[in-house]
Amino acid sequence: MPSASGVRAPVRRYLLAAGLGAVAWIVQAAVLHSEPLSPARTDRVGAALLLDLLLGAVALGLLPLRRRYPLAVACLLVALAPVSVAGLGAMTLAVATMATYRRRWWIALVGALAAAGAVVSAGLYRPWLSPAVDSHAYPVAGNVVVVLLIFAAAVTTGYYAAARRELLASLRERALTAERERALAAQAARDAERTRIAREMHDDLAHRISLVALHAGALTFREDLSRAETAATAQTIQTNAQLALAELRQVLGVLRSGQPSGAERSQPTLAELPALLADAREAGSVVRLDTSGLPGGTGPDLSAITGTLSLTSFRIVQEALTNARKHAPGTAVAVRLAGAPGDHLRIEVRNPVGLPAGAPLTSAGVGLAGLGERAELAGGTLRFGVEEGGHFAVRARLPWPA
Repeated sequence: MPSASGVRAPVRRYLLAAGLGAVAWIVQAAVLHSEPLSPARTDRVGAALLLDLLLGAVALGLLPLRRRYPLAVACLLVALAPVSVAGLGAMTLAVATMATYRRRWWIALVGALAAAGAVVSAGLYRPWLSPAVDSHAYPVAGNVVVVLLIFAAAVTTGYYAAARRELLASLRERALTAERERALAAQAARDAERTRIAREMHDDLAHRISLVALHAGALTFREDLSRAETAATAQTIQTNAQLALAELRQVLGVLRSGQPSGAERSQPTLAELPALLADAREAGSVVRLDTSGLPGGTGPDLSAITGTLSLTSFRIVQEALTNARKHAPGTAVAVRLAGAPGDHLRIEVRNPVGLPAGAPLTSAGVGLAGLGERAELAGGTLRFGVEEGGHFAVRARLPWPA
């Protein structure tokens, strides 16, 4: 169903064409009646004006066909122009529509018809209506020039409309392409993050299975174990088997597209955060760590934060520091950790925006998109963006088991 604006545009064009033709017809009627008229000439002028008005209505009626038959409608309305000034607006609109196709031989043919019609109008038709009209060469040439100027204006308008239509279509296609590329890049980042998490979790899963195999083997070959030692070994096997099954479910959840799952146990932990910040300082960054919001205040035991939470937190801080070095080199970076077990761990990394407004970034931001996927897999949230004070902030909120 066409929109209201799509319906109003053709109506405005038809009203403009009808209004232009009406003005031209009124001017011609006033000029013809400004001269003394005999009874015979009065009848002739009246019949000519009536015919002019009827042909103008026919011209308006042909306008809806101008897109289906652009050349035929333009030729017909140009041919009517010498005897119908009321169709001037319709003729101009038809010529403009024909010009949007930008076929040169069409324009040459219609232009020739327009010039011939101007000669017939100025040399034959107008002198027949009014003997006072001069039919010599100069008036005829002047009328041809005026008609060709109107024709050229209509053709120029048609060319402009076609070029603008192509530009808008090109911009729309570019916007759709960019949107598709952003979606594909974000999906690729999520897939890569799922794959990387699954690979990291593989080591822990293999470790658990190896422990199960080791203790099961001990039960098979050791006959000197007491009942208590056998029960303890069986308990160890049961615990590691349960952990292995839990981690296997985590791997499958990571690899199942669109279904968040718990993240993995990993090699890097928050206990390595001081070393990460030291590396960043050695690379030239000014980094300030605030842990006053953690249990233990300014000297918390970061190694007490383990498992999924520790890895995810470490990766978030690592990526945020990398982004700060990339997009705002030399600026101060503030890292803040807060929270408590049984609640949430809140991570905030802030730095002044280093690039001027409108400057192109050197990456598509897929690293942060991957962090968002990681935070979601860990059951938390991650937000990032430029704040009012001119700082870029990365904020994460992750569940902290008791």
